[in-house]
Order: sequence, then structure tokens, then C-alpha cells
Amino acid sequence: MNRIFKLYDQAVAIFSNCKLWNLSLLFTRIVLAGIFWRSGRTKVDEGSWFSISDNTYFLFQEEYKGVPLPTDFAAVMATVSEHVFPILLVLGLFTRLSAFALLGMTMVIQIFVYPEAWWQVHSLWVAMALVLVSRGGGSISLDAPLVRRRAA
Repeated sequence: MNRIFKLYDQAVAIFSNCKLWNLSLLFTRIVLAGIFWRSGRTKVDEGSWFSISDNTYFLFQEEYKGVPLPTDFAAVMATVSEHVFPILLVLGLFTRLSAFALLGMTMVIQIFVYPEAWWQVHSLWVAMALVLVSRGGGSISLDAPLVRRRAA
């Protein structure tokens, strides 16, 4: 039995390795960013960098009308958020702030737009965002030198 516990402890030590943890944070940042980036790209005219499509405004007037914000404002804010925060996440710059913003966005979508999507989709987004809010971007991020500089 002691041998089993020893093997378990060794496995925990390997998987708790700081490098592996930082790679996990990087992967989590990229995955969460990818979800929102792809959604943001559907909100702009094809071939443009950032021209919000008429279809986006229509969606916010019709399908997303439960969001308690003016529709034009909500369309612009969602589109901007789905472009800016994913870029910051991939860079690992202001990771906690970016993840918190996407967490808030997820909760708005969950509560006001697609309340039936919790277990299939939104719970996973929330889990990833909470990991990043609580742990930050890790050492493979632009946040890392900022944190070191502030500590000095």
C-alpha cells in the first residue's frame, strides 16, 4: 500500500511541475481566446478587419434582445470585447482582467441569451476563465515580467 502512495506522490510531483503548470495556463489562454475570437470574427463583414456587419446588429435586435443594454451598444461592445480580450489573453497581457471580462460576457450570454447552454458550453468557458482569473497568465506571458518588475 505504501508503494501505491509513493507512486501516487511521484505522479503528483511530475504533474505539479511548474513548467507543466505554465504550459497548461498558456493552453487555457489560447483555447478561451480562440472561442471568443472566432465568435468575434463572425460579427464583422467578411474581408474586413473590423467593420461590424449588419447581420450582427440584426442578431442583437432579434436573437439577443434579452440583453439589458441598447442593442447597438451591445453589438459594438460584444464585437470589440471578442477581439481585444482574446488578443490580450494570447499575449498573456492583463490576463486576469481579460479572463474576468470574458467571464462576465459568458454570464450575460448564459443568463440573457442561451440559458439552456450551461452544461454543454458555458460551464467550460467559466471554468477556463476562473482558472485564469485565479492563477493569472503564468510565466509564459507578458504579465510575468510586469509582475517581476512590480515586485522589485
